[in-house]
Amino acid sequence: MLFGEVFDRFAAESPVSVMARAAFEHALAAEAVDQLFAEHAERQYTRELLFSQLVDRMGLVVCRVQPSLNAAIRKRAGDLGVTRKAVYAKVARTEPALGAALVRHTARLGPVVAALGPAAEEPVPGYRVRVIDGSHLPGTEHRLRPLRRTRAGALPGHAVVLFEPASGLVLDAIPCEDGHAQERSLTPAILGWVEPATVWVGDRNFCTTRLLAGTAGRGGCFVVRQHGLTLAELGFGERAACGRTNTGTVFEEPLRVSDGAGGELTLRRVTVALDTPTRDGDREIRIPTNLPASVPAARVADLYRGRWGIEAAFGELAAALHGEVSGLGYPRAALFAFAVALCAYNVLAVVKASIRATHGAAVEPGVSGYHVANEVAGASRGLLIAIPAAEWAAFARVSAAGLAKVLVVLAGHVRPAEFVTSPRGPKKPRPRRESATGTGHVATARLLKVPKS
Repeated sequence: MLFGEVFDRFAAESPVSVMARAAFEHALAAEAVDQLFAEHAERQYTRELLFSQLVDRMGLVVCRVQPSLNAAIRKRAGDLGVTRKAVYAKVARTEPALGAALVRHTARLGPVVAALGPAAEEPVPGYRVRVIDGSHLPGTEHRLRPLRRTRAGALPGHAVVLFEPASGLVLDAIPCEDGHAQERSLTPAILGWVEPATVWVGDRNFCTTRLLAGTAGRGGCFVVRQHGLTLAELGFGERAACGRTNTGTVFEEPLRVSDGAGGELTLRRVTVALDTPTRDGDREIRIPTNLPASVPAARVADLYRGRWGIEAAFGELAAALHGEVSGLGYPRAALFAFAVALCAYNVLAVVKASIRATHGAAVEPGVSGYHVANEVAGASRGLLIAIPAAEWAAFARVSAAGLAKVLVVLAGHVRPAEFVTSPRGPKKPRPRRESATGTGHVATARLLKVPKS
């Protein structure tokens, strides 16, 4: 018995929901969240409604415990002491920097992941690998008055996210309220992530002279797919074959590019001649890098290929969490919801790491974030009613090693078969659809009766 009979019943029947709640409390304790507000808020202030209360209600939405912010407010209105209108107004004015601060704060779950077992080896010895990518939030509903007269999609903003493959955690995010802005417009903030002995991996949108030169000037390294227009080449050397990867033949050549200030950068360019063209028809992928020659070209190619880990993270955000709330039209509200979803993703990453550490080979090829989030959403309503908030406060004070021990105990109750992923087979070509001229619909039952050819 950990904390009481009711707690232990939930731990036995729905251990994943208990693990998630414990990790949430450790990562986003109310006192710590309000302290973040005090440190990072520029124009907002606290009078009656605490920032931790906003995070709590939005957390219910992004974890699908409640279907909307309105429902989350109504369910626990007695704890707020303010009107629904006041809550919506506060969310609409939440400064983007506060959401980014929340994401950075949940990176304190990194020591918990480390305490669960040996960390995954960095793919480049001596370097910490980070992946950067942008996520443009989809169009919202046209509830705001300026949007009611347009049919165009209302884009509330976007964010560039920093992901750590070794721990599976999102470390930071740079939110932007302009939904039409490109990722490269955030270059000064992205350069703030650069550190010595760190290599970031990105797609072609990040292949700009300013970003590459700035990274090299700060002692960092990069592995980025080359853009056809944004890099000024000054010269290149002879291409040499360097073996193969799973996707094609690897070549390498020295490359000189402009640094944008009258000088030049000496790089090397790794090229993968693909066995199968990409969806866009590209037969080669060119990858400039300033990693030293001691890092083989094939390793550089595999490092870029591993960039898809962050695409999987964004896919999990969309499938398992409700981080893109179409009813939140104000850019700051939409970005706040996305930031809380990133925090929830980090919590799910810790839960998945706990299951892997406890059950090992039984959860190969992996733990499904969708199934974990679905269990959390289903059991959390009862969990919030049955166990008082005071009983969770202990997890805010426990050390990373202490929380890891509790998570391992709880993960022992998990039935792995309920949460393993279901790998899909190879994609099949989409069949050509026949025109339905003269009718806007078909009867499925009649089509099923047609003999197969």
